[in-house]
Amino acid sequence: MPFSPLNDEAPDDRADTCWLPGGYPELHAGQLAAARTFRAGLRRFAETRPVHGECGGYMAMGQGLIDTDGARHEMAGLLGLVTSYETRKMHLGYRLATLKTGMPGHAAGTRLRGHEFHYSTILEQPDTPLAEVVDAGGAAVPETGSRRGHATGTFFHLIAEAQG
Repeated sequence: MPFSPLNDEAPDDRADTCWLPGGYPELHAGQLAAARTFRAGLRRFAETRPVHGECGGYMAMGQGLIDTDGARHEMAGLLGLVTSYETRKMHLGYRLATLKTGMPGHAAGTRLRGHEFHYSTILEQPDTPLAEVVDAGGAAVPETGSRRGHATGTFFHLIAEAQG
């Protein structure tokens, strides 16, 4: 059941799970901060059901987002995550994540393959780490994703469960 955060729409109460895909919230941070129906509806949804965000969706689930001009915008607050587009660094590559906690459709211990592409930098990531994440060469990646209650999020976009 689609909805639009940019149109200040909340997830439908009939849904079992809410998924916030990637996008560019840093380009719409002021509009998302002003979307009170979306933010309140998302928080209400997460009280009883899973919400998962990938990349831009993860950022929108956080506490705050700093735009290119250095202005801080309040996001949904499901996670304590604070990201900055003012402090840019390219993060690109394939990822292998081993879940430390479960997330919608996947139990703790599951290995997932995905890819990451973003310029935003994490300033604060105080919640429970969602996974141990490594790049294609096996080097640890600090963007572990987060979990708080029914809310989970990652910077990587899930491709599939890892085989073997």
